[in-house]
Amino acid sequence: MENQKRLTTSWGAPVGDNQNSIIAGQRGPTLIQDVHLLEKLAHFNRERVPERVVHAKGAGAHGYFEVTQDVSQFTKANFLSEVGKRTPMFIRFSTVAGELGSADTVRDPRGFAVKFYTEEGNYDLVGNNTPVFFIRDAIKFPDFIHTQKRDPKTHLKNPTAVWDFWSLSPESLHQVTILFSDRGIPATFRHMHGFGSHTFKWVNAKGEAYWVKYHFKTEQGIANLAVETAAKMAGTNPEYHIEDLHNAIEKGDYPAWRLYVQIMPLADADTYRWDPFDVTKVWSQKDYPLQEVGRMVLNKNPENYFAEVEQATFSPGSFVPGIEASPDKMLQGRLFAYSDAHRYRVGANHNLLPINRPRVEVNNYQRDGQMRFDNNGGGSVYYEPNSFSGPKEAPETKISPYEVSGFAASAAYDQDDHYTQAGDLYRLMNEEERARLVANIVAAMKPVEHEEIKLRQIQHFLKADKEYGTRVAEGLGLPLPVEA
Repeated sequence: MENQKRLTTSWGAPVGDNQNSIIAGQRGPTLIQDVHLLEKLAHFNRERVPERVVHAKGAGAHGYFEVTQDVSQFTKANFLSEVGKRTPMFIRFSTVAGELGSADTVRDPRGFAVKFYTEEGNYDLVGNNTPVFFIRDAIKFPDFIHTQKRDPKTHLKNPTAVWDFWSLSPESLHQVTILFSDRGIPATFRHMHGFGSHTFKWVNAKGEAYWVKYHFKTEQGIANLAVETAAKMAGTNPEYHIEDLHNAIEKGDYPAWRLYVQIMPLADADTYRWDPFDVTKVWSQKDYPLQEVGRMVLNKNPENYFAEVEQATFSPGSFVPGIEASPDKMLQGRLFAYSDAHRYRVGANHNLLPINRPRVEVNNYQRDGQMRFDNNGGGSVYYEPNSFSGPKEAPETKISPYEVSGFAASAAYDQDDHYTQAGDLYRLMNEEERARLVANIVAAMKPVEHEEIKLRQIQHFLKADKEYGTRVAEGLGLPLPVEA
């Protein structure tokens, strides 16, 4: 064959025999001098980086984001600066609680993480397919995820732990209601909305700031799987969602989403009926209507799953000028936790990988570390401040200040109405949707070992809506709690 490439070792030497180990005599044993064999085995042992603690299994795709409406009065973010501007992006969809080998069609929130390769660096919007979350303070996150993972004694999923935590964390009720509704099992990644979930801050060129929430609306329409269908798919094609996304893009049926935002004037945060930084709550769209921003289109599959999907790293703390954090306590914890997870899982230099590397020049004083595979700064100055023309800060990109006051303390949110929005959601459903919601909850709660936990959770359902709680109690064959 003409132009046939030669097989080489990782250091570039040609391999003479890739079928037979070097042995002593016809029967061996194998010699340690077979460095090609040793390299293959050693590399094979290290082919798996640690899987993500959450969002372990997912799918990804490349595409672009195009601005369709002028939002420059709200943000100076360059990639949103003019109608028609396109920015390359990469997205990773995922399930939350399952391992790499778990099924795609389980009842679970879906991760919706977008990396925009902007002219001012990478901007990551790391959300879910739900507008709210189970908890609102990051200090509870490790405990929550422990309940979703395997029991350390039995190595089995533990419904008692799940519902014990939820029943003792009433702020979870809104998300629990969404999770056990029809939208708890999307038909595909293409047929679900995406949300930034948290509140963020936009700042315009004049220094004026606004609170903002992101909504990606699927152009494919919402579609979900029935419980029976999802269970069958989990056994017959556990990679159904990954396969569907790949096949759709491969045949040119490019998935698309419209991005909308809700904009809240900064001062409204002090008077709004809900704490706008509580990620277990939504803002009414009657109060803050959706405003279109742009359109996201996925038009290219990854060339290599490990290099692009498995090694893709996202952090809610990857901001660009014009987009900043809010006081949302769950977001504040994620600003650290996500990047720290990547430094552990992929390495301190994970942003040098092609899938994560910004499309702009990176200038900083970070040096060394495992897997440093650029020129490590060469011979340039390696500290700051310095007298040798090294990179200097850009004061015009400093964050927009906002006033804070009070005492340093372990403080809870000052609003504890965890029931109104969950009840409103229940009442929005038609009878068929309510029946499926209750049936899903009853099926999930039946294995719970302690009646006390079931009764405590029923109390929350009753506080959201009396019919809601009554139907769950009836489905479990339990009397209504006395306290109700």
